[in-house]
Amino acid sequence: MLASRGKTAPSPVEARRPRRSLAPLALLAPAFIMLAVFIGWPVIQLTIMSFQKYGREQIFGKPAEFIGLQNYIDVLTDAEFWTVLGRSVVFAAVCVVLTMVLGMVIAVLMTRLGAVMRTVVSVGLLLAWSMPALTATIVWGWIFDTSYGLVNHLLTRITGDSWMGHSWLVDPLSFFTVAGIIIVWGAIPFVALSIYAALTQVPTEVLEAASLDGASGLRRFWNVTMPFIRSILVVLLILQIIWDLRVFAQIYALQTIGGVRETTNTIGVYIYNESMASGKLGTGGAISIILVAIMLAISAYYIRLTLKQEDQ
Repeated sequence: MLASRGKTAPSPVEARRPRRSLAPLALLAPAFIMLAVFIGWPVIQLTIMSFQKYGREQIFGKPAEFIGLQNYIDVLTDAEFWTVLGRSVVFAAVCVVLTMVLGMVIAVLMTRLGAVMRTVVSVGLLLAWSMPALTATIVWGWIFDTSYGLVNHLLTRITGDSWMGHSWLVDPLSFFTVAGIIIVWGAIPFVALSIYAALTQVPTEVLEAASLDGASGLRRFWNVTMPFIRSILVVLLILQIIWDLRVFAQIYALQTIGGVRETTNTIGVYIYNESMASGKLGTGGAISIILVAIMLAISAYYIRLTLKQEDQ
């Protein structure tokens, strides 16, 4: 009957093939909607603004003039932009390396601790992580204060020389040392706890087999543990690069306390000064789009590298 109507019965393979469920897409839909609303739409508006002469007058309703690539040309031909970008890249690289290394060390040490001490360390990390960036900067600014800072007081007691009145924020190198301490101190908890969670998922039988084969502790960690946690390390590395490259609150607050803005600006503060402070929002939009492009390029490179390693 079916054959006479031009229809064929499904094969056994087709009959057993499971239907694709829409449940995963339904669960991911709210996240996609939030990303589109809170990230996608602002980026689109920022991109449009970067091609316009957009200032304070446009905020109050005056039509914006389309100027094409002029904002990008002004930014890319500005020597100060390249100075600030280079300074930001070097500072971010140092912070990322220190954060990842120290976070890894703390995570490995946590696997060696007992339950009580591991809980104490975890609580301490969470308390440090939960402190707002601005609050942490104010606290560390007091520790390095010129007149009554704890560091100057201890150095005076230890060396016998008077360190009271010494400013740690005037010189760019010492300024970024203080800023790096604040940023690394606030970022280590997230990295350490994430790596510790990944380390707990490494199969113990694999480590025991490597130990029976005569592998040393360092060799087991590098050849056995690292492949298991490589994906989480790449994610953490990308996040740290993005966060440290666009750091703003800590640098701006330290500049307010006593830093010299001209020699300590990073790209986040530079965008603020060029857009919100000076009213050239179109120029600030162009700088922001350039920074987003740099971050996307870095992220794409590391993700592609990870996928290649997983395929091997």
